[in-house]
Amino acid sequence: MAARIVSLVPSLTELLCSMGLRPQLVGRTGFCVHPRAELADVPKVGGTKAVDIERIRALAPTHLVVSKEENQAPVVAELASFIPQIVVTDVISLADNIALYRQIGDVFDRHAEATRLVAQFEQARARLLSRQDLPLGVLYLIWKSPWMTVTRNTFISQMLDAVGLQTVPAVDGVSDAARYPVLADEAFGDLAPQVVLLSTEPYRFTARHAADVGSLPDMGSVPCRLIDGEMTSWYGSRAIAGLNYLGEFRDALNQEHV
Repeated sequence: MAARIVSLVPSLTELLCSMGLRPQLVGRTGFCVHPRAELADVPKVGGTKAVDIERIRALAPTHLVVSKEENQAPVVAELASFIPQIVVTDVISLADNIALYRQIGDVFDRHAEATRLVAQFEQARARLLSRQDLPLGVLYLIWKSPWMTVTRNTFISQMLDAVGLQTVPAVDGVSDAARYPVLADEAFGDLAPQVVLLSTEPYRFTARHAADVGSLPDMGSVPCRLIDGEMTSWYGSRAIAGLNYLGEFRDALNQEHV
């Protein structure tokens, strides 16, 4: 019997489609928007945190694909009471993408597709490693009211570091508070970033928010740039495009002499 898959993570849903598994996908979250045309008729079952248990039950899935970081353990445990196979992924480092491709390839017998993605990923990463970009301290903002950022023990930070963009603060930790800290207004200047990156997700920063950052203590002369949050935070097949995007993004910063 063909697998019937519910995916509760946007980047994993995109990966499943990239590996030819769209026909087996029977449920997704409302945040699973790529590839848009292919997902238009796939039922929505809630978000990454709050899901409609009974709607998922009615879809009779054989597999649930989740992320250790993004999905809540109690919800996954409840779904595991009636879904035969739970596929738990865990991507923190950039290199974890390779294990992810192979994991999905093994579970769903998509070994050729996994091999293709591994090759594409390694090629994209090798191109960046050959660049030898100089380190640039960046403050990467993911939320406003309160301000929130990322530290180096995050996938986002690993992606940025591939082109020499080193996130501040450099705090390492395993809790959400340590990895995604809240910043007081006065902390911005103390961190002394060379550039502030305003991510387009999960908070939808726009160019007008640069003025808000510039009004903070000691931040008036620090440049702010918008950055595509999907390209920096989505792993799976999107990480390959993300590495290529970041090479171009760093080129633009270099041309601006940032």
